[in-house]
Amino acid sequence: MSQPAVTVTERAARRISEIVAQEAENTMLRVSVEGGGCSGFQYKFDLVGRREPEDFVIERQGARVLIDPVSLDYLAGAEIDFVDDLIGSAFKVKNPNATASCGCGTSFSI
Repeated sequence: MSQPAVTVTERAARRISEIVAQEAENTMLRVSVEGGGCSGFQYKFDLVGRREPEDFVIERQGARVLIDPVSLDYLAGAEIDFVDDLIGSAFKVKNPNATASCGCGTSFSI
């Protein structure tokens, strides 16, 4: 049985393209899940220049997002968005696997 796909919104793809256009070597966004944060797990966003052979790759409007296999298990069915509002600008993950999350939206529990 295959996992539900992770999606990237148009806003997120546009912002990723803007960010990597300013980078000389780091041309992809790596999204990963790590232990920690106030709810148990936290999302991590890094710019990288190369992909690993086992990475799951999402391409949208020229933007490339990489997710390692372990993080993909936690992110199955999630949507990666970019939000620009009064409290700031940030990538946000809408994760159907999360049973709780912190107020800032960067950590979650399953």
